[in-house]
Amino acid sequence: MASATPSSSGTTSNKSARLNRLRNLELKMNEARKLNHQEVAAEDERKKRPENFEAKRKRMEWEQEQDTLKQECLAKGENYDLVKLRDVGADEAERWERKKKKKNPDTGFADYEQATYRQYQRLTKQMKPDLNQYERQREKMGDEFYATADTLGLHQRKDPEENVDKMVEDLEKQISKREKYSRRRTFDEEADIDYINERNMKFNKKLERFYGQYTAEIKQNLERGTAV
Repeated sequence: MASATPSSSGTTSNKSARLNRLRNLELKMNEARKLNHQEVAAEDERKKRPENFEAKRKRMEWEQEQDTLKQECLAKGENYDLVKLRDVGADEAERWERKKKKKNPDTGFADYEQATYRQYQRLTKQMKPDLNQYERQREKMGDEFYATADTLGLHQRKDPEENVDKMVEDLEKQISKREKYSRRRTFDEEADIDYINERNMKFNKKLERFYGQYTAEIKQNLERGTAV
């Protein structure tokens, strides 16, 4: 009887050790399955990103750093432009200035498609995304953060009130600006009549605004009758 007790104890110990190993293996399998699912979801999300996603992300991070630097300069009473130029070389500053001139140039009115595109570029440039809020929302929503074919987009995400107010304020500014441009001008009786209707008058004014300096001499010669 005395010799059976150690054997029984050893068997129980081995069984407990095997159960612990089995439990650890199950935990590792569950963890691996979870990590694999997260990686698949992340890979699917990366495939859905636009080609310039990384460039935009780096741009937003840079703008956020510049905003932080601007706030620090404001708190210290320093000039933000001077502080920013301390780390910029002459070659880099010249290259940046050339790039700035080429970006979104105002070539005048060509068509409504180009005008709409330029307005879109101007409005998106003014947007300052909150990357910290973006990360918090992504952690909170998990896989639902990335839209799929089954995503309704109605209740999964709610925009902050300040963002809605900002959008409304921007729309009101656009409407106010459009009303100023579309108001009817006072008719000038002494002005030259070089149009056949109101639409033609507006078109002629646009031509005069963009090309008047180049055609002034030709127009004067035609009025005097001395054009060759």
